[in-house]
Amino acid sequence: MNQKIGPIKRAFGSPRGLKFAMNIWPPLLFSGIRILEIGPNFSHVHLRLAKSRLTSNYFGTQYGGSLFSMTDAFWVIMIAQNLGPAYTVWDKRAEIEFIAPGRTKVTAQLRLAPEVLAEINERADQGEKVLHWFETDLLNTNGDVVATVRKQVYVRKKSAQ
Repeated sequence: MNQKIGPIKRAFGSPRGLKFAMNIWPPLLFSGIRILEIGPNFSHVHLRLAKSRLTSNYFGTQYGGSLFSMTDAFWVIMIAQNLGPAYTVWDKRAEIEFIAPGRTKVTAQLRLAPEVLAEINERADQGEKVLHWFETDLLNTNGDVVATVRKQVYVRKKSAQ
């Protein structure tokens, strides 16, 4: 399995550059999703989904697809940036549990714990195919959980060629 470096990663490999690029990337921009912060070492990402007519569904609450999209690429990006080009990192599975209607803007905080990254790195270095689940709560303006997104990330060290 060969993972290529895309133009976004090549052109915007710093947290600041990636934040800029992703904030003007049409799938996020037109969904009302905004990156508020990417940590200096890609260890955390803070996101916001605006509440407007464009992001609302038939019932006037946040569109479920936008809630799901909020966290889509970020666990993979955070891990890939920390492990470097010697590793293949992909999304494997994803699921969402809707807990309450999203009637306000929604935020999410993704934090990659150093010990989790170290465990993934160690297992991948031993030649294992690593599958790790990450969970993110999406919060309304009162801090109540609107939905929980779970992502399973695949990591494997590339073979030496």
